[in-house]
Amino acid sequence: MVGRIKEDRQSKEERMGRPQNEYCHNENLIHPEDSCLPKSQMEQMEKSKGYAEKGLLGKIKLYLSKKPLPSATDRKKFDHDFAISTSFHGVHNIVRNRSRIRKVIWLVVVLGSVSLVVWQIYSRLINYFTWPTTTSIEVQYVEKIEFPSVTFCNLNRFQTAAVAKFGIIVFLWHTVSKVLHHQEIGANSTGFKEAIDFIESHQNFSVTDFIKNNGFYLNNSTLLACEFFGIPCGPKDFKHVFTEYGNCFTFNHGENIQGWKKVSVSGRGLSLLFDVNQEEFTDSPGLGFADAGIIFVIHSPKKEPQFVGLGLYSPVGMHTRVTIRQLKTVHQEYPWGECKPNIKLQNFRHYSTYGCLKECKAQLIEKRCGCLPFLLPGNGIECDLQKYYNCVSPMLDHIEFKGLCTMGTHNSSCPVSCEETEYPATISYSSFPSQKALKYLSKKLNQSHDYIRENLVNIEINYSDLNYKITQQQKAVSVSELLADVGGQLGLFCGASMITIIEIIEYLFTNFYWICIFFLLKIPEMTQRPPPSQNHLGNKNQIEEC
Repeated sequence: MVGRIKEDRQSKEERMGRPQNEYCHNENLIHPEDSCLPKSQMEQMEKSKGYAEKGLLGKIKLYLSKKPLPSATDRKKFDHDFAISTSFHGVHNIVRNRSRIRKVIWLVVVLGSVSLVVWQIYSRLINYFTWPTTTSIEVQYVEKIEFPSVTFCNLNRFQTAAVAKFGIIVFLWHTVSKVLHHQEIGANSTGFKEAIDFIESHQNFSVTDFIKNNGFYLNNSTLLACEFFGIPCGPKDFKHVFTEYGNCFTFNHGENIQGWKKVSVSGRGLSLLFDVNQEEFTDSPGLGFADAGIIFVIHSPKKEPQFVGLGLYSPVGMHTRVTIRQLKTVHQEYPWGECKPNIKLQNFRHYSTYGCLKECKAQLIEKRCGCLPFLLPGNGIECDLQKYYNCVSPMLDHIEFKGLCTMGTHNSSCPVSCEETEYPATISYSSFPSQKALKYLSKKLNQSHDYIRENLVNIEINYSDLNYKITQQQKAVSVSELLADVGGQLGLFCGASMITIIEIIEYLFTNFYWICIFFLLKIPEMTQRPPPSQNHLGNKNQIEEC
């Protein structure tokens, strides 16, 4: 037995004394020059080659695999140095104090301060992301103020002679003007069958030309007097527009911005005297047009006239005095408000909800019917009467029923304007004319007293004061205010600043960097380390036996 042990020891010494190249040399290796490297170095090279084949992630792993892992002492020293040098108040008192009681007290103080600051910052963020707003009202006094646009229409929309010749025209216009204000027109409606027969017998009939030539007109016989700020005006100062009331006329229209008229004295403005001539102009009481007089709407020169809900009436035999104020409203964009500042209209210079609704209807009707109603904006082919009844009218019912053109909120078809100007009005009436004025006008116009009382309408529009009111929706908390609030909470409870936050980020990043190296180098080595071989265990047992 002793001899066998000596032989084994001798053979081991011979193997240890032989040149390394005798054991390392192997002609079958692909890279014989690498076969004699230490085992750990060869494994490291194999890892590097594997990482290099995996793109960007592999390059990152390759970079980290070449970095040494700091020892436990170095990591502990790094943590200690951070604790005593950081600008985060209170941490160094935990580390430097030798008394355990003081350490505990300072630990409680620091944790309590951190908890309070987290709670305060959380509440500030929750409040900010509810998008709160405030509303401010400010009155601005000016030397001159812009006068609004005023659109006038006759409540009796059609000439009597034209209606006598084409009695169905009233019902046809009622159908055509449906694009501006929705109304139910069923197959059982009065005049529906007559309208169908008229359409079949008049294929080339143009409602547009008929209304323009046979509706209300504005000339020296219908506009008897016009004065703006003491300066005479006339029909040439008005622009013709189509509305649901047929031919209407706008004073101070917004085509030329430089031409917008301004007022420098309150109590004076636009004064008009109309002759509605009820014998020449008429309408259908069956469709709800039973009044006589002028309907008008006061609006911004940037907007289209909208009569639904905003029209003001001035009956015959009355003097209507309208006192207006200018009110500007500013809305915030979403999510603080409901407006969209970047939204534009194709056919209007300025955005308005009413103009947007008209464009929305125009696009849907043109897409479905292949034509465009003349009361809607666009450059498409004008729809004939056959298209109105067969396609346009059903499509309008579909748009209304499905809610395809909506307004108000930010996600609707037509959100609210970011800035709009309105003119709240105060109206007063008095009998017109007086007995003495009646004789004067009767003689001047060569008309009877009854004619004067039954046909003349006097309208006066002026500002109450040379000021305007701004109602502005504002952000309750801006980003700068939020940062200032958060910074104040950090400074109050922890004495922290932006520099402190950068220090903490650097500390966390360094530790994360070391963790990545640890998982990249140590964990694979621990999981891939082979178990002890059976031969090794056998030899060990033999030595123990000997």
